[in-house]
Amino acid sequence: MAGLFCKKAGAVISALVLVTSIFFAGCGGQDQEAGQKATVKAMKVLQQDAPISYSYPGQLRGTDDVSVHSRISGSVMEKYFKGGDEVQAGQALYRLDSRQYEMAVLEAEADLHKAESDLRTAQDELARNEMLFNDKAVSEQTLVNKREDVAANQATVESKRASLRKAKENLQDAIVYAPMSGRVSVDDVAVGTYSTAGSTTLVTIGSLDPIYVQFNVSETEYLNLLAKAMEENKLDSGDDAPLPKIKIVLSNGYEYPLEGELTAADRSFKDNSSALTVKAILRNPKGVLMPGMFARVKFVGVTAKNVILVPQRAVQQLLEENFVLVVGDDGKSLSKKVVLGEKVGSYYIVKNGLTVNDVVIVDGLTNLQSGKDLDVTMVTAEDMGFSLKDSTDIVNES
Repeated sequence: MAGLFCKKAGAVISALVLVTSIFFAGCGGQDQEAGQKATVKAMKVLQQDAPISYSYPGQLRGTDDVSVHSRISGSVMEKYFKGGDEVQAGQALYRLDSRQYEMAVLEAEADLHKAESDLRTAQDELARNEMLFNDKAVSEQTLVNKREDVAANQATVESKRASLRKAKENLQDAIVYAPMSGRVSVDDVAVGTYSTAGSTTLVTIGSLDPIYVQFNVSETEYLNLLAKAMEENKLDSGDDAPLPKIKIVLSNGYEYPLEGELTAADRSFKDNSSALTVKAILRNPKGVLMPGMFARVKFVGVTAKNVILVPQRAVQQLLEENFVLVVGDDGKSLSKKVVLGEKVGSYYIVKNGLTVNDVVIVDGLTNLQSGKDLDVTMVTAEDMGFSLKDSTDIVNES
């Protein structure tokens, strides 16, 4: 019995020792996990002048687009160009059927000759009656009547001359000329088409050099563009407020090399969108740009002075508010709410919420919360591939 009791007592003691060792081992593991630090990369925020690249979707438009109509009606007999050709002002484009207008000229000439003959006869009779009146051979009323006949025939002659002039103009209008220099559209009418005067569009001509780009800006952006003029107190001078130049990026990502200038703006903002329609003009000497093309418009030389910049990847959103995690003075993560401005390359302009001394976490943010102990590796913008330059990639915002 004593031996059996000793064996049971030994088993119980062994079990207690095992449980105790597991318990303390578990406590040690929890202490070790709690003591782990989150490995992150961080960098100081930037404070410097930053180029702001306002960017807008726009569409190219010809400076002058003219629909060509004939002044007379008739069938198209000849065409002197091909669709897409460059034409010069005054160049012949079409010839309409002119036979009826040639006949109208002949008839008008005959009518004028008859009217001129009648006028000469009336003038001769007036001259004879004036001589007879001097000899008191005819009454004064007869002389008055002859003078009225001459005046009536003179008016008829003037009317027939006007009719002949109109008939000749109609005949000349059988040739349709280009009203301006430019490129003709490819939807021109074919030979044989009947053209109704002032109604049928024979072809459209547009000027390609220079060319417009049209886009919309918001009220805030419009005021930001004028900020420099406001700061330099130039709004009360006689000169126009200086505005930045523009460049465009085409839909294939190609940046057109020539700069443009703002030339026109709508007289008011649209009520439903608070947007202002703006036009800028660009030189297009090689005809690369064509009306109807879409492009992204960027302003050149707009700079924000001495602003704080934070990398975009450091910004987190929660319930439509923006936050960044910074390295606190105690080495722990600290969440700060920020108010963001424009994008500048890989960065945001920070309007409020950060100081120049803040160190923001840019890597290792997954599941990282405020109040965590940090194992921080300081990096630079070059290390992370951050840049102030905008990407030239075209983003489909449709």
